[in-house]
Amino acid sequence: MGHLRPALSWASAYRNTKTPFTCVSCLSHTYKQRRFPSRTHATQAHPKKPYYVTTPIFYVNAAPHVGHLFTMVTADVLKRWQLLLGNTDAQLLTGTDEHGMKIQRAAQEAGMDTQEFCDMNCQTFKDLAKAANLKHDHFIRTTDDAHKDAVRYFWEMLRHRGYIYTAKHEGWYCVSDETFYPQSQVQASLDPATGRKIMTSVETGKEVEWSTETNYHFRLSAFRDRLLEFYKENVDWVSPSPYYRDLYSSIESGLQDLSISRPVERLSWGIRVPGDETQTIYVWLDALVNYLTKAGYPFTPGKESDLGWPADVQVVGKDIMRFHCVYWPAFLMALDLPLPRKVLVHGHWTMNREKMSKSTGNVVNPFFAINRFDVDTIRFFLTMQGPLVSDSDYDNDYIVRDYKKYLQDGLGNLMSRTMGVAKWKPRVSIDAAAAGSLPAPTDLDKVIEEALHITPSRTKMHMDLLKPRAALREVIWLIQGAQKYLHLSAPWQYKEDPQQAQRIVYNVCESLRIAGILLSPFMPQKSAEILDFLRVGTDVSKRNFEAATYGADFEYGEVEKTSKLLFPPLLIEN
Repeated sequence: MGHLRPALSWASAYRNTKTPFTCVSCLSHTYKQRRFPSRTHATQAHPKKPYYVTTPIFYVNAAPHVGHLFTMVTADVLKRWQLLLGNTDAQLLTGTDEHGMKIQRAAQEAGMDTQEFCDMNCQTFKDLAKAANLKHDHFIRTTDDAHKDAVRYFWEMLRHRGYIYTAKHEGWYCVSDETFYPQSQVQASLDPATGRKIMTSVETGKEVEWSTETNYHFRLSAFRDRLLEFYKENVDWVSPSPYYRDLYSSIESGLQDLSISRPVERLSWGIRVPGDETQTIYVWLDALVNYLTKAGYPFTPGKESDLGWPADVQVVGKDIMRFHCVYWPAFLMALDLPLPRKVLVHGHWTMNREKMSKSTGNVVNPFFAINRFDVDTIRFFLTMQGPLVSDSDYDNDYIVRDYKKYLQDGLGNLMSRTMGVAKWKPRVSIDAAAAGSLPAPTDLDKVIEEALHITPSRTKMHMDLLKPRAALREVIWLIQGAQKYLHLSAPWQYKEDPQQAQRIVYNVCESLRIAGILLSPFMPQKSAEILDFLRVGTDVSKRNFEAATYGADFEYGEVEKTSKLLFPPLLIEN
């Protein structure tokens, strides 16, 4: 199959100007002895490097669902948290994966030109990012010319270093998953829609078809020991931890070389192998490079990290964990590129405890959900109940339940009770706190003040561990504690001696101010409403993480009595 051997001319210009040249024969001879840099090298801090968060790029073969929305929101929360910490150059990347066989087939079934089909569905994902109030910095498309160039160069470097060879490949191929499965990973099933007998992937349940073809392969098996060593030295690289254990076990059992191209007569919609127009680059090699494309790959020597690489966190669903946590690090190791610093894996949303599927009709339209409940309510619910280790069930009744319990009767009620009574004059209590003239604390005061002191640090601890759900619950517990404190302290009983109520009013105001700041990554609009109503200054120094400290701000609280509800009753049909 000599026609499969690619020329190296395409990337020569890049090699001459951006990458030190090494003899191909030398690289081919030594690839088995190459060692991946140590943890210190791979994860060392770059003073100028922006904090970089990514979502996976989403297939445009079908409309987005609530799982896409959850991934977007999770990544957005992580990025906004960095902004709250003062990392003003934090970056968030999202986008669309527009190559591959299932997109090619979906366009054919729709009777559309493939590029027009991609353009149409890409816009839907852009619209979802806007509807979800994502603060993303770049939306990438794999049909972008800059990305195609980056993929070709990446391929050439793998080939240049001796990691690509040609071979005949036989196996069960899943168009939906865009991957080959060994015999041990397929099973006989019945198509629920037609009742016909089919073969499916054990892992995903998607249909597979037998395929025999000659294509290019990547020497994935050569990276088994290096991947295991990396995992041993970086036990927190993948979180939550159960995913780490599963991955380590799968790698330890052995890796097969990976088919990384498809014959063009089978797959025409994609990036051609450089120098070989008969082959199309495998979509999962193409797609993964997008994270580098955004970061300026091919990198100029000395400026590799200027645009963010390595990614600080890559958020992925568990169904694409193998691609991001086995294939991706192996590709990067092959080119001595730093690995992402963390990978956050999440589970799936189900309905009635069953996996969502278009064929059964149990899918959630994320646009309908946002329009029905508003974006911050959905962001709150997805983060509060979102699946990380295990799957979570999605139900409108659950959203209504959480809205009433935590938002309407919780945060909203505390706001109304505190700020709806103008005679309490929060400004007077805040001035007294600034002057150090508050009454001596009672035991109840001490309890809430301790919570106010520790909640920010505990919230940060969870976010540092990539546990946004646990972080959000810390803030909710503070609000619930403040509600209980307000009820038990009963400042209204001090009508004859209002000074005795000042410490109570101040503590409740601080609970709202600190919670409002800490909620900003999760519920950006409602957070701003809380802080605006409290008349917290709009300067960044008044609304960043450092300001979320008990007693850090004495210049707010000039509020007016209002009948506006932060979380009004839901006007929806069940």
